[in-house]
Amino acid sequence: MIQRFDVRDRFAEGAQYLAGGLRDGSSGRTQYVVDPATGEQVYGYRLASTADVDAAVDAAARAFPAWAGATPGERSDALHRFATVLGERAGELAYAESLQCGKPIKLSAEFDVPGSVDNAAFFAGAARHLEGRSAGEYSPDHTSVIRREPIGVIGSIAPWNYPLQMAAWKVLPAIAAGNTVVLKPAEITPLTSLMFAQAATEAGIPDGVLNIVSGAGREAGEHLVAHPGVVMTSFTGSTAVGKRVAEIATSTVKRLHLELGGKAPFVVFDDADLEAAVHGAVAGALINTGQDCTAATRAYVQRPLYDAFVGGVADLMATVRLGDPFDPATDLGPLISYTQRDRVAGFVDRARSYATVVTGGAAPQGELAKGAHYLPTLITGAAQGSEVVQSEIFGPVLVVLPFDSDDEGIALANDTPYGLAASAWSRDVYRTGRATREIKAGCVWVNDHIPILSEMPHGGYKASGFGKDMSAYSFEEYTQVKHVMYDNTGTARKDWHRTVFGDRT
Repeated sequence: MIQRFDVRDRFAEGAQYLAGGLRDGSSGRTQYVVDPATGEQVYGYRLASTADVDAAVDAAARAFPAWAGATPGERSDALHRFATVLGERAGELAYAESLQCGKPIKLSAEFDVPGSVDNAAFFAGAARHLEGRSAGEYSPDHTSVIRREPIGVIGSIAPWNYPLQMAAWKVLPAIAAGNTVVLKPAEITPLTSLMFAQAATEAGIPDGVLNIVSGAGREAGEHLVAHPGVVMTSFTGSTAVGKRVAEIATSTVKRLHLELGGKAPFVVFDDADLEAAVHGAVAGALINTGQDCTAATRAYVQRPLYDAFVGGVADLMATVRLGDPFDPATDLGPLISYTQRDRVAGFVDRARSYATVVTGGAAPQGELAKGAHYLPTLITGAAQGSEVVQSEIFGPVLVVLPFDSDDEGIALANDTPYGLAASAWSRDVYRTGRATREIKAGCVWVNDHIPILSEMPHGGYKASGFGKDMSAYSFEEYTQVKHVMYDNTGTARKDWHRTVFGDRT
């Protein structure tokens, strides 16, 4: 059941969450959260200043010793309570996510929120399994032990396309490992990040372990990345902004985790189940209105199936229902903003000079025209080197290209700067096995596209960044591996000392 509430009342104290409570930003500038389905300003707040970032980092630093010193069982218990509270707030979280993002409520309620609750439950268990290698005598005279330790205050920056899930992906492994976090959500979508932090406090996670600064990237974001009290930056967003984040972070020798853009190939071999591939392509291309870095954006179809695939995708896209995000029958919501809608339209309009727009390619008319909606769009005839094939559009646009040999299909799949996700469609286990080995992407699905699991890692190759979200592999980002070596001999003068003074005795 969707639970609605007045956002202005809920966050009347402000959109910053420091040391367990809401407060107002001190930048003096107002930011509005806009419902992209209607253009209505649903909430206004004052943005965070650099002073607010300093206060958040200070709160996290003060909370760190006690949280890092808690036992794995204590952190696990707190995260189990956190998962329970999030589950109890599921209706409100889904409402807020659809309100600020324009997501269809069925996507928020059936994908975003349950996935985030499951992520919390997973890391509640994983908190008890932060293990190093067992002790051993790797030198005859010593016993070696590997410790995993939290590293300190983490500065995390999350995007606007999945505000709740990205908050979960950033925060949960970090705090499960004993770190504390300052999270900067996108300033246009702070609502569910604030609710996430409130749920953490309600669950008994100590004040200061999770802090939220809702501010502009150029001011609050860059200050957070550069802050000397922050030992690691975790960023999800575009590759262009990721490069800027890397420049700032490396100047202070911070650990860095980047999950950046994608341009996922969808490779259909000539023995694929055509109906499954068509349905998978439409779902994979249109998930979250195409605002997904793993969305199927480039379909490469072996020539015997090409025409039937194009026709099937066009027909199925025509059945997709645009509408009010809070109508359970709505399949496709608006883009996040009018600016993003116009950006997507620009890619499509420029493509008309060198490719064919088979269906879509426009904003809808009538009642939907007041929102940032854009019709599901299918493009064919584009060259491999063209803009719509090589650049991340981040909208409901699928480009389909033919290929002849298996070698060519895999080569085309790898022929972009990105490497976040991909899929291969075939009934032949050897073909799909080759594709999973040779396609350079952090995730390769076989006969499906999009599903994610808390137990499995998410992260890319090449310009899609490095490091992993979710799964136990994410602890590699948020822990420091320490070698501890014990002398077992009890002798004052070790044999190796002769390399510095004296002779062997």
